[in-house]
Amino acid sequence: MKIGVLTGGGDCCGLNQAIRAAVMRAMDFNHEMVGLREGWKGLVEGLTFPLGLDDVEGLIDKGGTLLESSRTNPFKKEEDLRASLENFKRLGLDCVLALGGDDTLGVASRLFKEYQVPTVGVPKTMDNDLSETDYTFGFDSAVAVAVDAADRLKDTARSHRRYVVLEVMGRHAGWVALWTAVASGADWLFIPEVPGDLQTMAAQLKKKLARGKHWGLVVASEGTHFEALNAADETKEKALDAFGHEILRERGIGPFLAEEVEKRMEVETRFAVLGHIVRGGSPTPFDRILASRLGIKAVELISEGRFGHMASLKGNEITAVPLEAAVGKTKTVPLALYEEILPLFDK
Repeated sequence: MKIGVLTGGGDCCGLNQAIRAAVMRAMDFNHEMVGLREGWKGLVEGLTFPLGLDDVEGLIDKGGTLLESSRTNPFKKEEDLRASLENFKRLGLDCVLALGGDDTLGVASRLFKEYQVPTVGVPKTMDNDLSETDYTFGFDSAVAVAVDAADRLKDTARSHRRYVVLEVMGRHAGWVALWTAVASGADWLFIPEVPGDLQTMAAQLKKKLARGKHWGLVVASEGTHFEALNAADETKEKALDAFGHEILRERGIGPFLAEEVEKRMEVETRFAVLGHIVRGGSPTPFDRILASRLGIKAVELISEGRFGHMASLKGNEITAVPLEAAVGKTKTVPLALYEEILPLFDK
């Protein structure tokens, strides 16, 4: 079979390792692997190059994606969809192997369901918000970088008797923020799943101040909802990406929270925005292994003709789930888990 491989959406650690594993497993079936450049843009424009062992063997410790990525949505324009379908036939592809999150795999699901294009998915997102899989690769590596940053910020906060707000990625799901806050021993946490309560935060931080803790760290997801900030957002024209998502870099959760903490605590406060820093660098061993296992499974699904499915981690088993189910609902932090870890922040 001739398989076109692409990586779409935001890059994260583990992509190169999944590509590497897929190519190596494909050799066992004598499949031909070709890379589609820059996500779905590669299929829209027919941008391909051959993928062989020499191209991928050395990728085990490399961040980013050899295939490059974009947020191209072939369903946004009729001509792009038509070009994608025509290029699939012109290139002689038998299947598209898509490595991505909700948006990228949503395209793969629609192509299979609506146009009978054989597709198989591999779940990746540093946000860990894709359904039907326990973890996505990129998440563990992102948390490792965020925790390292948090530990460093605590050092400087302690040295100057000040507070620091750390803003991390997380549009709809607070997995990165929650894990970072718990693992770094942060003093308070904000996630999109729970409305931001500044009054409760201030009350808890003042308790710490009263017992002599004159510094602190607050971790917040970029997508956290605050009434004051939401009211200001309504007056602004929002920039959207190709999938209709608000581009959050101008929202300013970090500076907003730093100002609120300083005002309510009367303690000097700084903020740091990690942004894309957590996407790059060498993957953790966990992500290298998970990505490799998922890449292997994806090629096996293709070889079995199980199109319209995604390789998935369930417990310690790599299994298959329908793409449609995986992209149907965002996996958010359960309220029970949030409440479980609250005792770590209210002392």
